[in-house]
Order: sequence, then C-alpha cells, then structure tokens
Amino acid sequence: MSTTTVKVWDLWVRLTHWTVAIGVFINLFELTEEGSTWHEYVGYAVAGIVVSRLIWGFIGTKYARFSDFFPTPNRIKHHLQSIGSKGEKHLGHNPFGALMMFALWGVIIGLGVTGYMMGMDAYWGEEWLQEGHELLANSLYVLIPLHILSAIGMGFVEKQNLVKAMITGNKTVRRDY
Repeated sequence: MSTTTVKVWDLWVRLTHWTVAIGVFINLFELTEEGSTWHEYVGYAVAGIVVSRLIWGFIGTKYARFSDFFPTPNRIKHHLQSIGSKGEKHLGHNPFGALMMFALWGVIIGLGVTGYMMGMDAYWGEEWLQEGHELLANSLYVLIPLHILSAIGMGFVEKQNLVKAMITGNKTVRRDY
C-alpha cells in the first residue's frame, strides 16, 4: 500500500491552535491570578486569536476554510455512517471536529466578552455576569478533555496521528484516501 504526505494544516491554523491552548491553560489552571491584569491580557489575547482564526475560516487555505468542514446535518449523517468503514474520509476536520471547534471558540469568545463586561462600570459586581463567566470557564473542563480524547480516538480509527499532524501540518495517507 503506497502512502503520500499531504500538507493539511497551514502555519496559521497550527499557531492559533497551540497559542490558544497555551493561553487557555495559563488562565484555566490559574497560572495567572483570577481577575489580575495578566489574567485579563491573556484572556483578551486568546479571544483575539480565536477571532483571527474565524476570519481565516473565510479567507485561509483549503482545509482551514469553513466551506471545507462546516458541520451541516448531511455531513454529520454521512460521517456517522462512515466511521470505521472505508466510506467518507476527511483530510481536514470531520464534522464532529468542526462542532467541537465551534463549541470551543464560542466558549472562548464568550469568556472574552463576559470578562470585558465585568470590568465595565455598567456591569461592575453583577452576579449573573460573574456566574456566566465561571460557567463558561468550567465548561472548558469538559470540552478540552473531550477534544483531546476525540482527537486521539479518531486517530486510532483513521490510523492517523492527529496530534502530530497538528504540530507538523502534515498527514501521511494512503494514495487512495
């Protein structure tokens, strides 16, 4: 069986992925003090990077574009039917990976917005806002492990090292992939 290497993840996709991961880790595991200036700066930077990745989803390279992986009901159905079979394969994100990306991005942007609002005079001390920010942060404790385990699990199913691919940008696939 002959294989080939395909460049799937461009540099911007990989940089935004790992920079966001590091920033979330720093703030989520309290390497910065909650509410401190550093916590705010890291949070704003991460939210800004996510926004830049969203823009890249419209103008970026083939596998970075939403048109390549947007999780429509039809794509989700076909993906469910093909898991573990010789059916539909995805060089880029599969529909479940896309759903996870949108969930993570939505939560991170929500954290940026609620964090910013907590510093505004109009919302200073609002309990609902603080609780919303905390709920979003706590949701990452579920989403992140699910994201990591799913990437590892799909790597086994697809016989592909997805973590390595997100580092190098390359996937090694069968020529008939």
